[in-house]
Amino acid sequence: MTTHARRPRHALAALLSAALLTGALAGCSAGGEPSPARLGKPHDPPPSGGAGAARGFTLVASGDVLPHDSIIERAADDADGDGHDFRPMFSRIKPLVSAADLALCHMETVYGPDGGPFTGYPDFTSPPQVADGLRDAGYDGCSTASNHTLDAGAEGLERTLDAFDRVGLGHAGSARTAAEAATPTVYRAGSAKVAHLAYTYGTNGYPMPQGRPWAVNLIEKDKIIADARAARKAGADVVLVSLHWGTEWQTEPDEQQLSLGRALTASRTGARPDIDLILGTHAHVPQAYEKVNGTWIIYGMGDQVAGEMFNHSGARDLRGNYSSIGRFTFAPPAAAGERWQVAKAEFIPQMMDLSSGKVVNLPAALAEDPDEDGYRTAQDAIGEAVLSRGAAGSGLTMGR
Repeated sequence: MTTHARRPRHALAALLSAALLTGALAGCSAGGEPSPARLGKPHDPPPSGGAGAARGFTLVASGDVLPHDSIIERAADDADGDGHDFRPMFSRIKPLVSAADLALCHMETVYGPDGGPFTGYPDFTSPPQVADGLRDAGYDGCSTASNHTLDAGAEGLERTLDAFDRVGLGHAGSARTAAEAATPTVYRAGSAKVAHLAYTYGTNGYPMPQGRPWAVNLIEKDKIIADARAARKAGADVVLVSLHWGTEWQTEPDEQQLSLGRALTASRTGARPDIDLILGTHAHVPQAYEKVNGTWIIYGMGDQVAGEMFNHSGARDLRGNYSSIGRFTFAPPAAAGERWQVAKAEFIPQMMDLSSGKVVNLPAALAEDPDEDGYRTAQDAIGEAVLSRGAAGSGLTMGR
């Protein structure tokens, strides 16, 4: 994303085979040993009912974390002069996020060294303590492929993934080594192994670091399908794909989103779809959810964290602080080898409240104070965007 903010400023996941992935992942070069698959939430109970019992899971996914200068300053204030503390910023959505079996965010920016310097627009370098705030909120991992992934070069990319490793967050979409790039991130949720893949439309003109063509995953239809098939072949029960795509400030998905979404959801191996859910980011504003070829697509969740936003016309645009969380309950297949089904699909409207410096779960907040007109306006606008392509008819409901 390029639009700036102005101030008045659980159980152990199985290891994936390096040999299989090296041969199967299209466009990736392998070298060294693959990194292990990621863990689910530490508090997840072990499977019950015997070794063969299958358990469903709930996934939550949220939009762009884009710390502008004002957001960085807010985190410094919340730290009372001791660095930066992003935990208060996520405190009002922590109950929702931490209750899920698997929670994924989108970390749009990269991190600077401890102590800074840190910058907002146009080249973002965020405090590494963002990762602590995300983990404290209950996130298990994030997509990290965006147009800002190379804002601070290879060093920024490496610092970001190092910070994720330090706090125990998984990551998908960018990589420090060829082996890491060739190994999909896999989480354990319920009794499922869930692969998370992530891609971006570009990197704002910054070239890939020398000798590292695999540093950031770019959107290429054939590669995405090949990667999804390889993850499935390596044992993934559910394959999630995050896409940083679309047209900024446009509520309606653009033609690339529509055509690529159709192609990806139509891809099948035998009777089973290759991709089980598409999670979109980048447009700054909430976009529609839609079930296409039997698979849910979120075209764009909007900015979860961002400062005061101004659109392309230069006008203050409140939509830049509106977003949704997608919550999907997956049920085990009726028979081995069949698809895990989305038994329940929900969206939860949320808003970055700049006056309090917190991300707000709007339905929960309105249940406590129905007269909060600003929250009501935001929730209505988000719902209108999310449901604009008929998702209610496919069973999508608003959650809390």
